[in-house]
Amino acid sequence: MSFITIDGRKIGPEHPPYIIAELSANHNGDINRAFKIMEEAKKAGADAIKLQTYTHETITIDCDSEDFQIHGGLWDGQTLYELYKGAHMPWEWHQTLFEKAKELDITIFSSPFDFTAVDLLEELNAPAYKIASFELVDLPLIARVAKTGKPMIMSTGMANKEEIAEAIKTAQENGCKELVVLHCVSGYPAPADQYNLRTISDIASRFNVLSGLSDHTIDNATAVASVALGACLIEKHVTLDRSGGGADDSFSLEPIELAQLCKDAKTAWQSLGKVNYERTEAEKGNVKFRRSLYVVKDIAEGEEFTSENVKSIRPGFGLPPKNLINILGKRANMKIKFGTPLSEKLLK
Repeated sequence: MSFITIDGRKIGPEHPPYIIAELSANHNGDINRAFKIMEEAKKAGADAIKLQTYTHETITIDCDSEDFQIHGGLWDGQTLYELYKGAHMPWEWHQTLFEKAKELDITIFSSPFDFTAVDLLEELNAPAYKIASFELVDLPLIARVAKTGKPMIMSTGMANKEEIAEAIKTAQENGCKELVVLHCVSGYPAPADQYNLRTISDIASRFNVLSGLSDHTIDNATAVASVALGACLIEKHVTLDRSGGGADDSFSLEPIELAQLCKDAKTAWQSLGKVNYERTEAEKGNVKFRRSLYVVKDIAEGEEFTSENVKSIRPGFGLPPKNLINILGKRANMKIKFGTPLSEKLLK
């Protein structure tokens, strides 16, 4: 498959990178903040806004045993239930957010975390689905999403080759015909030196799928570099203010950075072009400034050409420099002035 289509937009190597602005938990409990993030994403040039559809009741249980404690990192000291209670996108917001996206003319879809989330998103006619890295091993959820017949995007953070293969096979066997698999490192934030971007092209060739990047680094360098390795889709968390204090704010892009990503990713894609050894339009006017052979001292008729009176210099109106070795020792058939481009007609 050379491309998939989400909401009328083609996604693949022959099309500009598809940029997803991940809203995630950055609403910080305020729907107006969610609206503002969506507005900024549209203004920045993102192709889609993505939500996460779960509640603290659907993603975990209210248990404070050691299994459910978070130690270290951004969310140290919380239980899973506490984290997701504060971070989840209220389900009653979803329809309003989908309507807002329509008003802004930006695509919106979500990551469902259980079957009831898929049911809600189907009611809202979501145009695509994203499987989060932590859910890649939930094959029944992948099968349920695949049965919608909608395009799917999968993140592969923490997954090994076998788990990725299982997830892809499950999706395809249950009706998924349009799939993009995203290389991902599930660190928040993730160090760029652990991203191993060469995996992007390996995913594409190994699994015969379109590939992209889910990027948790704190700047754009990794994402832009991924385009050169075949990433046709890039997902980044987006916020209004990285110091906003929300669950995901600290590793998210601010609006001006998102705009730069949209611009630079497209420029990187345009620069890939095709294999080409012909002179480009931008170069044609500069051919005259290449080196060539010029007379650099007045030469009398019959005088010998030497390394003192003929040199390879700019501009490029004389014979190519490769001819110098054959010209030295020959003689001039006429008087030649300093600054004359050397040509065959000047040789005896």
